[in-house]
Amino acid sequence: MCFKKLLESTHCGIAVEVYLFIGVLKVAEGQEICVIEAMKMQNSMTAAKTAKVKSVHCKAGDTVGEGDLLVELE
Repeated sequence: MCFKKLLESTHCGIAVEVYLFIGVLKVAEGQEICVIEAMKMQNSMTAAKTAKVKSVHCKAGDTVGEGDLLVELE
């Protein structure tokens, strides 16, 4: 199974919580990365597997569109 290194938004909304920031080096499989709110529903985005964080492209309060890059993992 191929590991997806780019975490992209699955829908338009607002990033209400972002749990990664500069200094966080790794995420564990299943770890919550951010929460996107759309139409008053909150959707949790999680890591597919344990990985090193390469960069974070959003912060709490940002408006995101479907397919927008949120986090890069390696």
